[in-house]
Amino acid sequence: MQMRAMGKAIAVLAASLAAAAASADEGGVSFWLPGQMGSLAAVPTEPGLSMPLVYYHSSGDEGADKQFTRGSRVTAGIDATADIVLAVPTYTFSSALFGAQPSVGLGFGGGHVKVKVNETLTGPNGATVSGAESDSLDGVADLYPTASLKWHEAAHNYMLYTMWGVPVGSYSPHQLANLGTNHWSIDGGGGYTYFNPKTGWEFSAVLGFTYNLENDDTHYQNGIDSHLDWAASRFLSQQLHVGLAGYVYYQLTGDSGSGAVLGDFKSRVAGIGPQVGYFIKSGGRTYYVNAKANWEFGAQNRPEGWNLWLTFVIPLG
Repeated sequence: MQMRAMGKAIAVLAASLAAAAASADEGGVSFWLPGQMGSLAAVPTEPGLSMPLVYYHSSGDEGADKQFTRGSRVTAGIDATADIVLAVPTYTFSSALFGAQPSVGLGFGGGHVKVKVNETLTGPNGATVSGAESDSLDGVADLYPTASLKWHEAAHNYMLYTMWGVPVGSYSPHQLANLGTNHWSIDGGGGYTYFNPKTGWEFSAVLGFTYNLENDDTHYQNGIDSHLDWAASRFLSQQLHVGLAGYVYYQLTGDSGSGAVLGDFKSRVAGIGPQVGYFIKSGGRTYYVNAKANWEFGAQNRPEGWNLWLTFVIPLG
């Protein structure tokens, strides 16, 4: 029970956190936001309703010699920032399913995205335009329903999950900056967590794959993506834990469709950085605050930079 109380906030967040600020792979950014799974991802949680609140900031750029498709444009070079706030109400059931603990959630939110390109090579109507251009957007993100099953055996924990992308977010093929993907996506995979409350050490890894449907406005279909999110930390007390977190993202198959004018455009990136979390007990409930940052390296066909996550998990009952 103590292990469940300690892991509840992190695990609920990891199981239900939706990809924020996602735009199509044609923009060099995937449906899956690398790093959204974290510590104690596969640990079962206490039944009930929780409300993770997430602030996400990302900053990335790519050189002027790199080309990207963004909506109906082909651009050279990119400098993008995003500030997103998400709410992810999640319900964990008390009854087992196939010997596992089931939970469901729904991610929604919005924020601000700003994109600057060094040069627009092809405009919306096929015209060639040169010179730097920038665009920004305040809007809403897509909806991200999720579900998971978790099994527990002593220090070993296992998880299966799925997450869908429902394209209702702010999007226009004529904009450089978008919050929505404008296409359906489905992601699924499994995870493992080793957690020993006696020593305070834990390690988590979640491997998943994304299948994307075609963007009807641009006739662009992203390839199949793979992603591995991992985290390792040590509890210095029952309330405080510190450690590292990171990810590896790798596109398995190329992009396709008449809109994929740059070819298969396979992308990859890796990231790593510190994390710190703290549990707050008040009124018989346990709240959780977490901060983590990732610095990226090894990027190909997507911007490379850094990102920051701030999380506050509220137990509702």
